[in-house]
Amino acid sequence: MNPTIVLLSVEDGLRKYGFGEALGVALFTWAIVFAVLFLIFICIRLFGAVVGSATKAKTPAPVAAPAANAPAAPVVSEDSGEEFSSGALKLKGCDEKTAAMIMAIVSDNTKIPLNELIFKSITLVEEK
Repeated sequence: MNPTIVLLSVEDGLRKYGFGEALGVALFTWAIVFAVLFLIFICIRLFGAVVGSATKAKTPAPVAAPAANAPAAPVVSEDSGEEFSSGALKLKGCDEKTAAMIMAIVSDNTKIPLNELIFKSITLVEEK
């Protein structure tokens, strides 16, 4: 048996391309695909810039942290029940190391930075 090869003519809706024409069609379709991908890339970048600028406009500016060498609030160790001043920490029955540890634990548990917390008094409570 001889194999038969059926060739469709142009009238059947198919066209025969030579190597050069096929290469041209392939390159043209690749160019279109990459052009569309580039347009999608540009749209994503523009959308990201718009959303990023809207997000930056809504968030408040960060507060500058105090300098590392700035003087800390003075620690006053008194047992009297006097009125508190805004710049002093009164320690009642505990030493400075214990007070520092308590302040660090409170800052860690509440997830509030230590420089944003204000401690007015730390009193040691004896268990009975």
